Amino acid sequence: MHRYILRRLFLLIPVMFGVSLVVFTIMFFTPGDPAKLMLGERAPEAEVAALRAQMGLDDPFPVQFGRFIYNAVRGDLGRSLVTRRPVFQELYARFPATLQLAAAGVLVAVVMGIPIGILSATRQYSAFDAASMGIALVGVSMPNFWQGMMMILLFSVTLGVFPSSGYGTIRHLVMPALTIGTSTAAIITRMTRSSMLEVVRQDYIRTARAKGLSESVVINRHALKNALIPIVTVIGLQFGYLLGGAVLTESIFSWPGVGRLMVDAIRQKDYPVVQGGVLLLALTFSVVNLGVDILYAYIDPRIKAQYK
Repeated sequence: MHRYILRRLFLLIPVMFGVSLVVFTIMFFTPGDPAKLMLGERAPEAEVAALRAQMGLDDPFPVQFGRFIYNAVRGDLGRSLVTRRPVFQELYARFPATLQLAAAGVLVAVVMGIPIGILSATRQYSAFDAASMGIALVGVSMPNFWQGMMMILLFSVTLGVFPSSGYGTIRHLVMPALTIGTSTAAIITRMTRSSMLEVVRQDYIRTARAKGLSESVVINRHALKNALIPIVTVIGLQFGYLLGGAVLTESIFSWPGVGRLMVDAIRQKDYPVVQGGVLLLALTFSVVNLGVDILYAYIDPRIKAQYK
């Protein structure tokens, strides 16, 4: 198991290098002059040229990319062109808000999705199954930005129950978490149902029922545990995606997370923040996937045996 974890950690190196190369290349060839952005459009050309030379923007692409990688390895992602603060500090200040929103959204999705998926599988073709799958289809298809605006209109403007935007309290968290959690719950519901339907048809489930075990024991102890791997995979992917920044949700509810920071940075052409943000998102997504793979071993002992 330890060797497997170390091997996966080493595989992060080429992944991060590839992401860095792609992002840096896009930023390098994007129109716009960072030096002019820092000094303003009316700055004298001589000052712009001097700052460009000071920042190394006149160097060829391989030199600039090598310098970026060297600094990134040391934890230096540069400075924001807008706030002049180190990019690492900008991301460090925003990441807890994104983590809080992603965790709350996944919690909502799991609490809603798994029980409904189990009930739909055990009551296949019933009215409950048809209704839950219909609602899940609507949840998957419904855009987050539309759902968020409708929730603001209903719960903030009409009923005045929750604040329409902001950060800091549970009341501020409820609507953003429900917005990203319901769409994720729809995905988890459909995956749980399909995975459970495949498992409950297995011979060992019929054997467990023939032994006289109660239906709850058969479903919860035998069927659900063996159906968890695809469910955990979906949960891990969705959690990684949300850690990547629920951009639209954070923008609609003015949630001060990484996704909103990157949207503002793209709009302001703040290249160092965009590059650092993408690297952070790629790293968190890779770490979450590693955690999901490790969790497989504790769900299915057969997978743990393969790691040895």
